[in-house]
Amino acid sequence: MLILLSNDDGIMAPGIQALRHALKGLAELAVIAPDRERSATGHSITVHHPIRAERVVFTGSPDCGWVVDGTPADCVKLGVCTLLNPPPDLVISGINRGANVGTDVLYSGTVSAALEASILGVASIAVSLNSFDIGVDYSYAASFTRQLCEQLMKKEISPDLLLNVNIPAVPASEMAGAAITKLGIRRYEDVFTERKDPRGKTYYWLAGDIVDDEQDEDTDVMALKNNKTSITPIHFDLTSYHQMHHLSQRLKPILK
Repeated sequence: MLILLSNDDGIMAPGIQALRHALKGLAELAVIAPDRERSATGHSITVHHPIRAERVVFTGSPDCGWVVDGTPADCVKLGVCTLLNPPPDLVISGINRGANVGTDVLYSGTVSAALEASILGVASIAVSLNSFDIGVDYSYAASFTRQLCEQLMKKEISPDLLLNVNIPAVPASEMAGAAITKLGIRRYEDVFTERKDPRGKTYYWLAGDIVDDEQDEDTDVMALKNNKTSITPIHFDLTSYHQMHHLSQRLKPILK
């Protein structure tokens, strides 16, 4: 079995390196990740200039790796379609610094890497740790991801499997288990700070605080609040099915 590791924090980020070490012996590993942080790039892909990929060697490890000057989605697309032959059996994106819950999945480079794998017919997992601390410990998150893979590998993995996993950044003694969840609501009160550059031209810097909305108990947001790891199956099909019948009636005069 071949597992492709990617992320949006860069190939030498501690999260992906912790994951690489934790998965040793479980499967053959390939690492294809951006050359620098590409957080909040969403599902963007590079189409207007070349993508460069260079081999990288990890000290004391047989794992093959490529560093790519593109987006997380670029990395997975390049790996599945070109660099890896045969293609991977599973793609894992992460471990991301900071949670990706609710509507975060629409902006997240971490989730988009996993989503690109799903589009290409490869099962995938996006893994995030709920902390932005520079020195945060990834060992529990990496260990949990290995356990999750071991369970999934006991049977054939469906190629349309896409799991978004978010892990609390609390001591193991405070963990309250794991739960299968649905996407919650994650809104931000966006604030644009207006500034001037040295030439006197105006520019804006985006920041934002999380708005604490009410959540259903079975959401990923509430799982993290309750110190539970959330495992959310998601899909790239954004169709609003419950609106289809309503629209077919309301727009009947213009439908043929």
